[in-house]
Amino acid sequence: MMKYLGLGILAVGLVACQQENKIESKTDIIVKPYPETKKVEQKDEFFGTVVEDPYRWLEDDLSSETKAWVKAENEVTEDYLNQIPFREEIRQRLEHLWNYEKESAPFKEGDYTYFYKNDGLQNQYVLYRKKGEEGAEEVFLDPNQFSEDGTTSLAGVSFSKDGSLVAYQISEGGSDWTKVIILKADDKSVIGDTLQNVKFSGLAWQGNEGIYYSSYDQPEDGSALSAMTDQHKLYFHAINTPQSDDELIFGGAATPRRYIGAGLTEDERFLVVTAANATSGNELYVKDLSKEGGDFITVVDNMDKNHYLLDNDGDRLLIYTELDAANGRVVETSIADPRPSTWKDVIPETEHVLSPSLGGGKIFANYLKDATSQIKQFDRQGKLEREIELPSIGSAGGFSAKKDDTQLYYSFTNYVNPGTIYKYDIATGESVVYKKPAVDFDPTQYESKQVFYTSKDGTKVPMMITYKKGIELDGSNPTMLYGYGGFNISLTPSFSVSNLILLEQGGVFAVPNLRGGGEYGERWHLAGTKLQKQNVFDDFIAAAEYLIDEKYTSSEKLAISGGSNGGLLVGACMTQRPELYKVAFPAVGVLDMLRYHKFTAGAGWAFDYGTADDSQEMFEYLHTYSPYHALQPDTAYPATMVTTADHDDRVVPAHSFKFAARLQEYHSGENPVLIRIDTKAGHGAGKSTEMVIAEQTDKWSFMFQNLATGYQVIK
Repeated sequence: MMKYLGLGILAVGLVACQQENKIESKTDIIVKPYPETKKVEQKDEFFGTVVEDPYRWLEDDLSSETKAWVKAENEVTEDYLNQIPFREEIRQRLEHLWNYEKESAPFKEGDYTYFYKNDGLQNQYVLYRKKGEEGAEEVFLDPNQFSEDGTTSLAGVSFSKDGSLVAYQISEGGSDWTKVIILKADDKSVIGDTLQNVKFSGLAWQGNEGIYYSSYDQPEDGSALSAMTDQHKLYFHAINTPQSDDELIFGGAATPRRYIGAGLTEDERFLVVTAANATSGNELYVKDLSKEGGDFITVVDNMDKNHYLLDNDGDRLLIYTELDAANGRVVETSIADPRPSTWKDVIPETEHVLSPSLGGGKIFANYLKDATSQIKQFDRQGKLEREIELPSIGSAGGFSAKKDDTQLYYSFTNYVNPGTIYKYDIATGESVVYKKPAVDFDPTQYESKQVFYTSKDGTKVPMMITYKKGIELDGSNPTMLYGYGGFNISLTPSFSVSNLILLEQGGVFAVPNLRGGGEYGERWHLAGTKLQKQNVFDDFIAAAEYLIDEKYTSSEKLAISGGSNGGLLVGACMTQRPELYKVAFPAVGVLDMLRYHKFTAGAGWAFDYGTADDSQEMFEYLHTYSPYHALQPDTAYPATMVTTADHDDRVVPAHSFKFAARLQEYHSGENPVLIRIDTKAGHGAGKSTEMVIAEQTDKWSFMFQNLATGYQVIK
């Protein structure tokens, strides 16, 4: 009897302790007056319809007026966030959770094994190397030394085949524009000049002679961060020569293409070029470098489908293609006649989406089965050797290595398991743990499950829901619904340190696999494009309704978030159903659908979106859902924090600026509608750890404050 009494007292003590450590949301936060954003008469006519755009002046990112507006908006936002009583506690908790050693899978180049590592809170990952596998570690490249504030990042590294030379890209302030520096690997001495104005480019070595890279001409007029970049050009840079002497290999006026990529087969015999005008579909060209003066051979002469060359065995070419295979297949052909009419299946199409890779003379087929990984190993002739047993249901990646390697490394993760690296023996199929991160988190206390819900038109849509075991389904749980739904991109399970803040508080993290993504192949993608784009928004809205109907949460406890195309998703859904959610986070979003194609590389997104210039039907469709245009006067919108960055030259910040200005003008009610604008940051890649933690701190603080949940301090 005494035992039960003692346990009862302990339980009461724990509850009391937890209540003492809870900081309630503040009920009297004062929102400073929003900046008075001037309105300028600006009217455009589309097929007889006049559209007003009074905040067009905010598109000029170089003007002093825009900079003053950014400063004023950030002051309002910072003043609001400073009043949240648990903001500092969340920052401290995030910093604690983030502070563990993170290491990438190793890769071999020449006599060295290279890997990336972050000791915990370093702003950028450091590239290390060691002689062989057992040598002493040494720093090879430390991006934390590139700039004092950690905002210059390493954007790509490429070694020559023998590992003696390396070219690396740096991005300053998060921009897509990069610079390329070439080093001797042994002593890290710089070779030649720094290449300027490189963008959307890989780096492909031809022997030790030089590299292929892609770029656009620097815009002559206006800002390099917002002006259109339309003609990609592939160059060859011979080392120890000036960039001005670089040879144009493909693109330019002769063959104008918006995106051009290049690579070499592992034996360096073939130069492979992909060319495209949109984010989906590409031409494919091959040049036999063993034949002096040879021309490019056209493999695919249209941009209807996606294709790329995996590798070659002599004259035999292995190609991944979606031609006559919506879910993808691997085919073989000969360089003598590589046209599609000659292709023969090596790995035929299946019901699951295929992403193949190569290593150790094998083909690794990474299939998506309901948005989770299934890996099969084939020989180079397409004979199935084994299905690789994964630790559980989740996402596996990295099944690639050189042709003569006997082992490779892959990573595995899901929503409750941090990314773990495994060493895999290609001959035996044996996997062993290579690196497991020591996160202060117990996965056994949480569960992640997949459900299927019904969208507006009857389509079944999968969704992963993650939460702490034992939560009550009473509609009171703070919930974050995150989505993307576009560009054939699949959202597969992955671990996020930031999301632990929500899960620890008894919250729910939900990710639906919306149409427009690539989870079920081309048909799923196309069902969320152009005049079918509303399907994506309907899928997301239906996900929110499911979570409410099943008592995971309620409208008063529901937040929605998404970035880039996902920012468009949030913007469209909060304007179509403002009462359905309490909090909204449209991040770096495409929010002006009538003008998106007039900035940087935006015209390339037309495959998914269409443009207002295409037809009257397309204009009217875009105008109806475009978040900037769909905002209505005297409407109560969710508590909103728009986020963007001044160096975002992918989705220019003008989208967010104009949307936030009109949202503040039209919004009624007590919910705050703010914009948080990072400086010296871009679309997301390369952000310093310090900036990421600061942004995530503000996101969760804003969410818990406006859901009125408070914050339970965890030590």
